[in-house]
Amino acid sequence: MTSIDRVTFGELADGTGIEKWTLTNAGGVSVSILTWGATIQSVLVPDRDGNLGNVTLGFADLAGYTDPAYLAGNPFFGATVGRYANRIAGGGFTLDGESYKLAQNEGQTTLHGGSHGFDQRVWSATEVTNGVRMSYTSADGEQGFPGTLQVSVTFTLDERDALRLDYEATTDRATVVALTNHAYWNLAGEGSGSAESHLLRIDAEHFTPVDATLVPTGEIAPVAGTPFDFREFHPIGERIRGEHPQLGIGRGYDHNYVLNDGDGLRAVAVVRDPSSGRELTIETTEPGLQFYSGNFLDGKLRGGAGRTYRQGDAFALETQHFPDSPNQPGFPSTVLRPGETYRSTTVHVFSLFA
Repeated sequence: MTSIDRVTFGELADGTGIEKWTLTNAGGVSVSILTWGATIQSVLVPDRDGNLGNVTLGFADLAGYTDPAYLAGNPFFGATVGRYANRIAGGGFTLDGESYKLAQNEGQTTLHGGSHGFDQRVWSATEVTNGVRMSYTSADGEQGFPGTLQVSVTFTLDERDALRLDYEATTDRATVVALTNHAYWNLAGEGSGSAESHLLRIDAEHFTPVDATLVPTGEIAPVAGTPFDFREFHPIGERIRGEHPQLGIGRGYDHNYVLNDGDGLRAVAVVRDPSSGRELTIETTEPGLQFYSGNFLDGKLRGGAGRTYRQGDAFALETQHFPDSPNQPGFPSTVLRPGETYRSTTVHVFSLFA
């Protein structure tokens, strides 16, 4: 049985209290989640010698997450992002003949829900079996999105060292929804340096190339013969400085993978750290996975252990619907209508490899 602990993590400037909920299983693996942004703040898992270490980027106090310097180049450490994860071109879309203009926070692009997305909102928390459910109501017109959206993310931790995220959302008006968590991983330990020696495998035959603004062009391109082919294990940094033009656009990997067997919960990616023996398997119901190699970490932020985060010191594997789907009719739909329920599940399974 997973134990559940709740403490105060700090207060916002207006006096609103932020809580930290920590889930700990019988083996000592623990996950801490904040009501600020429904954020995964730490994940403690053992290495091959049994030593527990935090393997996700984050801060030791609330000030780190609300610091204007952090928000200016917001890396979304561990946050639940929405109402639309990833990018929407031109900061807008048309739905049922009506055009919507969104908050733009990356040039003219809307990234991860806009300048004040779900990552900068206070979520309510309710204890559930083996976990906590975080809930938020996004008002009609928030960041330009139509419809009042009732959204929840349920975080549970089980005895196989699996962190499960179950997303649900309903709306009172047609809208678009795509949710994910933006955890950054370094299985050698948060703040331990480069993660480019980690071995990565992604179960995908295709990816979606991007334009100069990192928005998909609409093409579904094969990974075969490119540095984007992770169908077999490769070190993250092995080909990251190659001549492929897509690597130049994103300063490395920042691309959506078209996952194989797109229906149902299935394993889609595995990452291994040779130095610690830790392994992370990603399972999801989603059709896409954004592999981001931490290209824009610039040394300006110090994490919970007091160490600087630099380019390539961690990576994200964000399960998702495809970026810019509201403007890409060939991509899977992200439209949610009244009477429907958006559901998505992602599981992070931590283990050791020989």
